[in-house]
Amino acid sequence: MPTHDAYDDGRAEELLHELTSLSPEDARWERIRSELVRMHIPLVRHIVRRYTGHGESREDVEQAAMLGLVKAINRYDAAYGGRFLSFAMPTVTGEVKRHFRDHTWSMRMPRRLQELRLALRTARQDFVHEHGRPPTVPEISALLGISEEETIETLGATDAYQPMSLDVPVSDDQDTSSLGDLIGDDDPDLETVLDRNTLRPLLEGLPARERSIMLHRFYGNKTQAEIADLLGMSQMHVSRLITRTLARLRTQLLQDA
Repeated sequence: MPTHDAYDDGRAEELLHELTSLSPEDARWERIRSELVRMHIPLVRHIVRRYTGHGESREDVEQAAMLGLVKAINRYDAAYGGRFLSFAMPTVTGEVKRHFRDHTWSMRMPRRLQELRLALRTARQDFVHEHGRPPTVPEISALLGISEEETIETLGATDAYQPMSLDVPVSDDQDTSSLGDLIGDDDPDLETVLDRNTLRPLLEGLPARERSIMLHRFYGNKTQAEIADLLGMSQMHVSRLITRTLARLRTQLLQDA
């Protein structure tokens, strides 16, 4: 994984903001989009590693992840001001999950049945949300504009989608690993990036003195004595402010979790 600053220096948000002022005909428009993609290739690869080995080739999963990244760039609202990484991660992950949902079938189904299955899922969810109960076969038929026979066939098609067990061996060797053994763990450095993105607005909301102390202590690696000399106060006072500010930040983080 790259260093934290590759994600956290605000460069992506600056480029996305600049992108809103350009038209697709402007040469800079495509150049900025390409730079945004290059910046976040490590994020794509991180997510791809988590889903490689589930019955789909790495190339197909990576293609789905890249599509998710492009969608995130297209959909990000620069006026909102949130961190792009926080927006991009679920968008890319969602696109990869959608790829598995649409392509991983235990037997090959006609394209129309695959499309009807997706429409069926959405229609059922909307119906349950509105009526508080699952729809009947006739009600589904009416919602989708298909016959009851097609509805029953579509319901049966959902059984053809079976995720591969993580216990499946990767080869015929007796001592081979299972798929579950090959799935990488979450990268702790990436989680730290997300934590820092969450913490940033909380730090910016601190009073100037407390914010300065926290930046000197945890980003400037200065001792309490050095901070006390810089700000003209006692070391004990600095210690109390750090303890109080950390407790405040911890409370706010837990409330936002």
